[in-house]
Amino acid sequence: MSDFFSNITNAVKDFVGTTGIAQMLENNADMIKTLIMYVIIGALFYLAIVKKFEPLLLVTIAFGMLLANLPGANLFHMDLFISEESSSLDIVKIVNEGGLIDLLYLGVKLGIYPSLIFLGVGAMTDFTPLIANPKSLLLGAAAQFGVFAAFTGALLIGFFPEAAAAIGIIGGADGPTAILVTKILAPELLGAIAIAAYSYMALIPIIQPPFMKLLTSKKERAIVMGNLRPVSQTEKVLFPIVVTLVVVLIVPDAAPLVGMLMLGNLFNVCGVTDRLSKTAQNGLINAVTICLGVSVGATAKADTFLSVPTLSIVFLGLAAFILSTVGGLLFGKLMCFITHGKINPLIGSAGVSAVPMAARVSQVVGQKENPSNFLLMHAMGPNVAGVIGSAVAAGVFLTRFAG
Repeated sequence: MSDFFSNITNAVKDFVGTTGIAQMLENNADMIKTLIMYVIIGALFYLAIVKKFEPLLLVTIAFGMLLANLPGANLFHMDLFISEESSSLDIVKIVNEGGLIDLLYLGVKLGIYPSLIFLGVGAMTDFTPLIANPKSLLLGAAAQFGVFAAFTGALLIGFFPEAAAAIGIIGGADGPTAILVTKILAPELLGAIAIAAYSYMALIPIIQPPFMKLLTSKKERAIVMGNLRPVSQTEKVLFPIVVTLVVVLIVPDAAPLVGMLMLGNLFNVCGVTDRLSKTAQNGLINAVTICLGVSVGATAKADTFLSVPTLSIVFLGLAAFILSTVGGLLFGKLMCFITHGKINPLIGSAGVSAVPMAARVSQVVGQKENPSNFLLMHAMGPNVAGVIGSAVAAGVFLTRFAG
């Protein structure tokens, strides 16, 4: 009988020793880091579920972080993707030895998810305001100022050029673009950069308005812009084709993002591919969002995420985002001056790539000053131009540093 109870006791001890709780308690420093990560994860869930800030992405990213930081789960192994011994990707080893999220992460590492996300975004995006007012493209370009300013700042504080480029792209306020650039140039920073990029995108209604009010006068914010000209079906169809040709011929490395963005838009506007457009807008982008969010979130493990470089990335990302907003606003003020008050400078803040949230913020701030002011369609011009601008900026960085 004593042997029976001894066996039971040993079995219970063995079981307890294999639990995640026991593994967490083995090292006090690791336990504290893990608990801090749970607080961060809780904050992301709060922003997504309670505040409804970018819930489709923040919920999946936060849950991916949770899975990666559960002791003993072993769902993701970054060492399978980053090896000092070889720069090549051993897919056979990943399939044989990897966990669930390792398999999902292949879509990030191979650059599949960001491009497919852009396909869906293109199918959902209306480029009519940009076609009707091509000057909006300049505002989208001006809003990339923060990208290159943050890149310079990251270099000055000691980041390598590749990492600095990945950090700078946060200023474009475009999550898939930030992920694509980072997974190529600085994969070890993917968790921090992706979380910073999507968090700041979600916080646009909080971050942008103070700078919009600081840099514009009440009179400027109240400017009512004239109606946009009608855009023909021919223009809508030619636009994605021409943009792809022009951009990719100038910056070939922008092809995966710009090409998929414009293909999705062509599905939407050509009138003969409704099924493909609806698939890209719904089933495809939803499935890819789940895979992308979970696998990117899983890169944010406590032992690598809670570090000085991560804090620097969070700070530089916020600076990049603010400077991109400022760049768009200042160029909007310049255009307002040149056109003798025909352009409301608030639409310049929409030059960041967060579609359509940034355009909605321009509308809300403008309407507070003048209830009869409707800036949404005018702001959508620079907003969608920002999508193209961030993809081009990514192409520039990849051309310079990926070779």
